Amino acid sequence: MTVLELKDVKKYYKMPGGGQYEALRGVNAKFAAGEMVAIVGESGSGKSTLMNTIGGLDSDFEGAILYEGKNLRDFSQKEMVNYHKKSIGFIFQNFNLIPHLDLIDNVSIAMTLSNADEKTRRGRAEELLTQVGLKDHMHKKPDQLSGGQKQRVAIARALANDPDVIIADEPTGALDADTTDVILNMIRDIAASGKLVLMVTHSDKVASHCSRVLRIDQGQIVSDQEQKPLDHHLEQRTEVKIQQMSLFKAISLAFKNMKAKFGRNALVSTGMGIGIMSVILMLSLGKGVTSYVSGQMSTYSNPLVAEIQKTSSQKMRQQGMQAQQTGDKAAPAAALAKQQQNKMASLSGISSASAFSKQDLKKLEKIAHVKKLQKGYSAISLGTNQLKYGKKTASMIYLKTVNDGIAKSEVKKGHLPKAGKDEVMIDSGSADNLGKKILGKKVKASLQIGTKTITKTVKVVGIYEASGSGQVSTLLLPYSDLAKIFKDNGLSLKANVVYLTATDKQYTSSIKQAAKDKGFAGSMQEQMTEMFDSILSVLTYVLTAIAAVSLLVSAIMILVVLNISVVERTQEIGVMKALGARRKDIRRIFSSEAFLLGLASGIVGIALTWLLAQGINSFTQSAFKAAVVSLTPQYALTGLLISIVISMIAGILPANHASKLDPVEALRKE
Repeated sequence: MTVLELKDVKKYYKMPGGGQYEALRGVNAKFAAGEMVAIVGESGSGKSTLMNTIGGLDSDFEGAILYEGKNLRDFSQKEMVNYHKKSIGFIFQNFNLIPHLDLIDNVSIAMTLSNADEKTRRGRAEELLTQVGLKDHMHKKPDQLSGGQKQRVAIARALANDPDVIIADEPTGALDADTTDVILNMIRDIAASGKLVLMVTHSDKVASHCSRVLRIDQGQIVSDQEQKPLDHHLEQRTEVKIQQMSLFKAISLAFKNMKAKFGRNALVSTGMGIGIMSVILMLSLGKGVTSYVSGQMSTYSNPLVAEIQKTSSQKMRQQGMQAQQTGDKAAPAAALAKQQQNKMASLSGISSASAFSKQDLKKLEKIAHVKKLQKGYSAISLGTNQLKYGKKTASMIYLKTVNDGIAKSEVKKGHLPKAGKDEVMIDSGSADNLGKKILGKKVKASLQIGTKTITKTVKVVGIYEASGSGQVSTLLLPYSDLAKIFKDNGLSLKANVVYLTATDKQYTSSIKQAAKDKGFAGSMQEQMTEMFDSILSVLTYVLTAIAAVSLLVSAIMILVVLNISVVERTQEIGVMKALGARRKDIRRIFSSEAFLLGLASGIVGIALTWLLAQGINSFTQSAFKAAVVSLTPQYALTGLLISIVISMIAGILPANHASKLDPVEALRKE
């Protein structure tokens, strides 16, 4: 039964200096099942070129190579892949075993490319290795075998998918005489099982074992000699289902490849992991510090109370923008000047723009979940407000009314002032200035209200210490007492701060937002916190960007490593293509390696960040009683994704280069 037929096959190679060289010059031949054909010729005669064209490794030829009645030149990409997987088996002179795979994996690699299941692959590989006498060596690596044993593995690999045709390229060239006879007998047995064996050789001794000798010289068949035919019989074929290799199997192969270069890959993963750690750490540190500062600034505030201020800043900015749009250049400057004046007046408590009207108070009272509205007053003076006790004087910079926003924890000693009893509370710093025993004592208060200086005797009943005002000297008294002082001096006190008490602390933030939506502002403390958070966020992102530069270096490292891997495994890639690997399969394997490198790097980065975070937080806990590194799952996942994406991008070029390697040239690579 004819398996292959060659009709006027010609092959040309382009010469570097121009012109072309005719390697095959009209080859005609028929090959039948059960033949063991020796293709004999000197180096350069064209025998290897002929085998490459028959094996489908080189389809750039003229004429016809008919397999099952169809010319190989007309095969689609899928048909050619299936031809390599199912119809052709290769036995190479230099064995071309994959060094980091054991014998079972080497033999079953063709079935892996065909996406056969684990049980089928392993069973078939064990059967073949037993058949070639390597039952006791199945789990060894190729470098643990002799030359003859390696060639037996190559024979087993060629038989894995039970092909019709076996192409043996100088299969005994690297073996001694005794081993040569053993291998030739094994190949004869293969032919006797009904397969077509085409064996390239330059040795007449090897040719003498064959049933037919075809001699080639200068690209032409010069003789076709029948020798003693083999007694052959067609054995039942092992049906191997041909499929395309799955992504999972590509990843599995990539993992095995990476294990073979564990040390190098571990160093690359560690290097990139440090870059990932830097990014995650900066983000975590920024979040942790921001949370710590925000927490500290709100520690002493009542969670039920929202402090609201009236400000015209936003309106002034809007006016300035409108003026710019209308072309009025003087207006923005005037608006800005007015804005600054209002700010200063608001701080001093004399600005009408900072005072809440009855309409404003009604708007605030109508906000959902507001249980209580409390009017307040705050003002800053540059030392004009003073307290005197005996010969000691304390300048009071901050004048503030008592409100529900003051938490119990802020009152370090004594109690909050009660209305109608001329009681006040002062900060701890001012208390130290007036004397350690000032609590419960009466002092003279000099207050600058408008253009008037008012003197009044008051009693210090509490010592105050708040995070928001820090060490700023503060005088607190009830709103009703301050209103009476204003009234007694012919003035009217208008609230410039409002305290909204929520029905439940879960509504406090929504109340604050609702007030802002109505054109009001949050507390000075909140505004300072927001400003600090904004600055810290910018700083965090700048530091993160600087840290991310190391990722560029890591990407270059991965690119170099994968390129080196392609060069190192060029011959392996050629073998896999000869066994039926598609370009897509090769790309998948190398892309999977890039993915695994990125995954490993990300895990290393997260682990390093966690360890470093533990150390930093341990120190800050003992020093500040706070953890400043907040490693969240989101940041960890972000770092992992960044690592994988960078690795995959870096792996694109090497993977694409590997997939485009010419199998013939790759197999020649030493």
